[in-house]
Amino acid sequence: MKESTKNILTLSRKEMQKLALKRVSAISKEFTGGFKFLEDYPKSVTFFGANQFREDNPYYASARLLASRIVKELGCSIFSGGGPGIMEAANRGAYEAGGNSLGLLIKLPDGQVTNKYITQSFASYYFFVRKVFLSFSAEAFIFFPGGFGTLDEFFEILTLIQTKKIAGVPLICVGSEFWNELKGFMEREQLSRGAVMPEDLNLFHIVDDHDKIIEIIKKVPVRIGMPLAKTDGKS
Repeated sequence: MKESTKNILTLSRKEMQKLALKRVSAISKEFTGGFKFLEDYPKSVTFFGANQFREDNPYYASARLLASRIVKELGCSIFSGGGPGIMEAANRGAYEAGGNSLGLLIKLPDGQVTNKYITQSFASYYFFVRKVFLSFSAEAFIFFPGGFGTLDEFFEILTLIQTKKIAGVPLICVGSEFWNELKGFMEREQLSRGAVMPEDLNLFHIVDDHDKIIEIIKKVPVRIGMPLAKTDGKS
């Protein structure tokens, strides 16, 4: 036991406080820089999905075409996490359409794999900061099938919509054969136990038709950030 713990660094309370203040300062600086970056793109759509899908995957092709149409027909900028897969497909569609193809990157020890279709980007050190930027001011969130990270982002945004921290922003799921299975789980395991309400299952759209997706986004007003929580108890 002594051998396995002898290299563990121990900090005094004062050192911990100093380290905490330094970290808070770094987080604040990162938020300031990221929000400044977002200010230049007030009308946008954010894409999410698996980073494993390649050019021959039908989801990749769908995301590429959809992003291109959103740029051309709605004049929106396209945001993604900046990586490969669905992120690359969305950025590629925006790039090929001559639009703003934007990446919200994450700083990793070995570096993040980024796609070559990004025209502008901002990199965060903290995952939670990056997730705030991905959800901050988009007019729509478009989710393609993906892994744990995609579902993490899906449920976090869904929770923000459920709790009205985000209002009036459609959460659109493309790939009905994937998302209907997830919705079926919600109905069988969550709704049946009273863990969610029936109306909660209507907080997201499962739509494969690009024309319908375009019409959904077209009806959404431009959103300026997220509402600030009231802390004084007054309405």
